[in-house]
Amino acid sequence: MSRKYFGTDGVRGRVGVAPMTPEFALKLAWAAGRVLARNSGTHVVVGKDTRRSGYLFESALEAGFAAAGVETHLLGPLPTPAVSYLTRALRAEAGVVISASHNPHFDNGVKFFSADGDKLSDEVEARIEAQLEHELVCVPPEQLGRARRIDDAQGRYIEFCKGTYGGGSLAGFRIVIDCANGAGYRVGPAVFSELGAQVIAIGDRPDGLNINLNCGSTHLDGLKAAVVAHGADLGIALDGDGDRCLMVTADGREIDGDDILFIIARRRLAAGSLRGPVVGTLMSNFGLERAFGALGVAFERAAVGDRYVLERLRAAGGILGGETSGHTICLDRTVTGDGIVTALQVLGAMQDRDAPLAKLTQGLEKYPQVLINVPVSGNAREVLQRPQIGTLVAATERSLAGRGRVLLRPSGTEPLIRVMVEAQDPLETRRSAEHLAEAVRAAAA
Repeated sequence: MSRKYFGTDGVRGRVGVAPMTPEFALKLAWAAGRVLARNSGTHVVVGKDTRRSGYLFESALEAGFAAAGVETHLLGPLPTPAVSYLTRALRAEAGVVISASHNPHFDNGVKFFSADGDKLSDEVEARIEAQLEHELVCVPPEQLGRARRIDDAQGRYIEFCKGTYGGGSLAGFRIVIDCANGAGYRVGPAVFSELGAQVIAIGDRPDGLNINLNCGSTHLDGLKAAVVAHGADLGIALDGDGDRCLMVTADGREIDGDDILFIIARRRLAAGSLRGPVVGTLMSNFGLERAFGALGVAFERAAVGDRYVLERLRAAGGILGGETSGHTICLDRTVTGDGIVTALQVLGAMQDRDAPLAKLTQGLEKYPQVLINVPVSGNAREVLQRPQIGTLVAATERSLAGRGRVLLRPSGTEPLIRVMVEAQDPLETRRSAEHLAEAVRAAAA
């Protein structure tokens, strides 16, 4: 239950999929409360994004924790990383986020944080899942948990974000921020304006149904147009729960998570504060790996997913990692991915070098990438293990040695095999990907 469990059908955990209904949310909170409760003062914090269903699930979670004798501190709409921070700051036993991140409004789910603002331990997770098998029994009336609103939750998080900047004032910057009509719609613009920037906010009118709708980090066209129209220095795009950040240059060029990772790592390297390897994922561009090699920076790849990036960083003693999608982790600033904190690190690099955003990616030459999704009706992993696929992959890798890479992997959510090739030559990239995709289709037939 430390993962982000969401989807159109429910809450996904190690035990499978349970329907995301108010009844299940109540039972989940009760089970977690039974495991987490230590004394009469045990409390958890609960935050949410702007989905209309968040009100329903917030009430259900509150009731479940109360039934277990645990008090609930309600934070209201706040980014996921804000809940992580406030779990620690308010000395809560756990934090809970009601969100489906960059998904449409009709999806929803929950994520748990430990008292350290980190993922729950496997042992606690297993105990909660075991408790779900028991019948819900309410504590006596005099032991029922209470709930209260934390009125200064937004202000606390705003001050925390500002404290991670360390670059003085943002006076002179004109910034467009797309809040995705999501959890960062208030705190996002406030952080940058309070640091002195001129802020133009878009995607800051949530109605419960328009979260991530043609806006935010998954839809950059509106931000690109706004940056150019307002003559802004840059644009910042958050996702629905505020843990991701993509950016746009003054002339409307996209800056993705690989670019951001490069910019921040080079800033840390120049300051002498970069420790351990930088960690990307299997999907990070091969050009990023080559650029770090040219700088003498160790680079490692983790499986796709921020939890795997974080695990590898901690195992290797690193402080910086991220995904192409814009989920960047700066462990020298906070313990989880945070879109606002990420943007502040890039702004700090712009100030350090007195350079526009577009110039900060010089030295990073991305390789053309072709991704083909091949539908399969059987077991995708078995298809990938067939000898003819392994032989062709090995031959393709030999032909691209030093000039590109190949990745075949099963989708985690759909009956697909994703075939990806990156190489310096766009035509060679396309031919290699199509050849591999055709072999996968034949093997899956």
